[in-house]
Amino acid sequence: MAEARMYCAIPSSKKGGATAGKGFTRRCAKLVKEQRARIYILRRCATMLLCWYIHGDD
Repeated sequence: MAEARMYCAIPSSKKGGATAGKGFTRRCAKLVKEQRARIYILRRCATMLLCWYIHGDD
């Protein structure tokens, strides 16, 4: 779960001005999208396991 601790770091060099900002935004958007996908998968798995537990072998 080390990826969950990832964060959007501000580039150390401010060369490029607006292009550095776009790269930063794009990188953060990519990380957010990736984390949302992981949370979605975990939620689906938890729901499936809970349903199996509740319904069991009737």
